Order: sequence, then structure tokens, then C-alpha cells
Amino acid sequence: MSFVKFSPRICFFLGFAACASLLAVGAYLQFVEELEPCPLCISQRLAILATGAIFLIAGLHNRGRKVYAVLGAAAALIGASVSARHIWLQHLPPEEVPECSPGLEYVFQNFPLADTIKLMLTGTGECAKIDWTLLGLSIPAWTLVAFLSLAGWGFLQFFNDADAV
Repeated sequence: MSFVKFSPRICFFLGFAACASLLAVGAYLQFVEELEPCPLCISQRLAILATGAIFLIAGLHNRGRKVYAVLGAAAALIGASVSARHIWLQHLPPEEVPECSPGLEYVFQNFPLADTIKLMLTGTGECAKIDWTLLGLSIPAWTLVAFLSLAGWGFLQFFNDADAV
């Protein structure tokens, strides 16, 4: 059975376009739907940004396909781990949910960088709140699906031997 193969360069650009689309959806939900992102949401956006940047650089550089494939998949898997933690927090019993923290702006101004990063990666009480769902899945659940898809897409480029187009 024959499948149409695209050059790795085009595939990396498609991965970048997917990441840009995910960031656009996040911006829409924040600025149009007025859903304020929690620390874990911001961490997931940063992971999407990093994954997209790796895919863009891979497409522009057009060399070292296997290195970029591993880096892109790794960045996406790091984001997937943050999404999984977010989903776990959302499914905790109410009595086990951590306390809410002060706003991120206050934390950035008044806490050491190490404490701020820890807060952004572990989440707080506001991260347990589910504000929006689609087909029964929350935003972090959809983000986990996206990260796993991006990781798979990056990993596939490791084996993509299509001739350059």
C-alpha cells in the first residue's frame, strides 16, 4: 500500500502551523471568551510555543531532521506532562484541592523566580476549576490530546525519508 509522503520540511511547517493555531485558540479563549488562564495553562502555552519554535526552526533550517524531530517530540511530551498534572488536579476531590494562590502578576513581582516557576509547574486551586468543556473534555484534556499528537507528529519526522520537495 502506497502512502503520499511529504518532505520533512513541509511536515515541520505543518507542525508549526498547528502550534500557532493552538496559541490562537488560547488567545481567543482568554481575550474573547474572557477565560483567565491559570499558572498551568500558561505553562502549557509556553510548551506549545517551544514546540512550535522547534518545528519552525526545523522547517527553516532543513537539516538535522532527526535532532529536530526528537527535540520537538520532547518539548511536546513535557507539555503533555503539564497537561496531565492539570487534568489530575481537576479530578481531585474538593477537600484535596490545593489553596488558590495570589495572582501571577503579584507572584512575579514579589516571589523569587524559583518559587514562581514551581507555582507555574505544580498548579494551585484555581487550576482545579473547569470553566469550559467540549464533548465532555476540559481545555487541559484537549491540550493533552494536542500535545500527544504533536509529539507523534515530531516522532514521525524521525522516520520520514521522503525526498525534499
